[in-house]
Amino acid sequence: MAATIGFAAPAARGAEAQPAPPLALQVNALQALCRQVFAFRLVMLGLGAPVALGRTAPGAPVYLVGGAVLLTFMLSYVLFRDWERFGPLLLRHRWLLAVDMAFSALLLITATAASPLGLLPLCTPLLAGLVYGWRGSAVYAAAQAAVVAAVTGGFTLAALCLLAGAAGAWLRDFLFRFGAASQALTETRARLAVAEAVRAERERLAREMHDSVSKTLHGLALAADALSRTAADPADPGAARHQARAVAEAARRAAAESRELLTDLRRDLDTPGVSLAAELRALAEAGVVVRTSGVLPLFPSAVAAHLVAVASEAVENARRHASASAVEVEAAVCGPRLVLTVEDDGCGLPAGGVDVRALADAGHYGLLGMTERATAIGGRLHVGPRPTGPGTRVRLDLCLGSP
Repeated sequence: MAATIGFAAPAARGAEAQPAPPLALQVNALQALCRQVFAFRLVMLGLGAPVALGRTAPGAPVYLVGGAVLLTFMLSYVLFRDWERFGPLLLRHRWLLAVDMAFSALLLITATAASPLGLLPLCTPLLAGLVYGWRGSAVYAAAQAAVVAAVTGGFTLAALCLLAGAAGAWLRDFLFRFGAASQALTETRARLAVAEAVRAERERLAREMHDSVSKTLHGLALAADALSRTAADPADPGAARHQARAVAEAARRAAAESRELLTDLRRDLDTPGVSLAAELRALAEAGVVVRTSGVLPLFPSAVAAHLVAVASEAVENARRHASASAVEVEAAVCGPRLVLTVEDDGCGLPAGGVDVRALADAGHYGLLGMTERATAIGGRLHVGPRPTGPGTRVRLDLCLGSP
């Protein structure tokens, strides 16, 4: 990958392994920095070329310096414009920077260090640091500093060449480290997202199993216990047959609910246009009254499934645990909200209320599943005493404007 983008991976230090190839963020940043180096060189060439040509003797020296200026300008422009295409040449042929260094030294001979061309020698070690890292920048920075010191006789510009090489290598190392940290953070976030998705799916499957097959299997176990007791009494064969039919019916119901659960798991949950009123009417049977108030909108199938499951669980709890004789299910639109309530005339809640987490720890997951379903669709669930008499009321509030 590095050979295609024009950057070498950082050299290993000590016994460390070679780091991973540069990421897209690092590559783009390094390419942008290299382009800025050539843009700076183009500007300095444009400003300093007249000074260099004016200080050059007529004849062959003018042609030599002019050719060096023109060639350096053209090469800088080509690399500035098409770095992705020509940049890998610097990686495969490191000696090309030596040619670049020779051209800058030739221009520096005819111009003073204080002229714009005096800053051109800084570009070579800076570029070496960006492309090759610390080792490449050390070689070219030292060589460029020696050439500058020999040509100008001063050490200020030579010291700046050393600093430019170190700056290029430091910037490159910083970008690699920053990119590696960004990649590690991205991978960590991806792993957390996968773990959260797995946890959410496990909870969803647990709710679906609890609200369908688990209840039927519990009833099947009770019917089987009754059958075993009845079969021990040969004086009442009719009761044994009745219990056997109950066991068979519960087994068939469990099989049907298993197939329905598997079908729901494969069904598209984002299908819009489900009538909540029609889904709730399926709960109406002996002792259960279903009413609607206002114009109920059509819901996505996933939202409707959660609403119906909450109502169904509340009805089942009223029958099984509260010994209720009458249950009322009502779905009403109150302004921008949908209010789904299930009220029963059973024995009501314990004196201290209900602790959902304690019930879940004891193996009773009904209320926990209802709470999770309400939260999944952006609703709020409240379980409390019935306001008009003995019994329990389950209320789910859902803002119709929520996604």
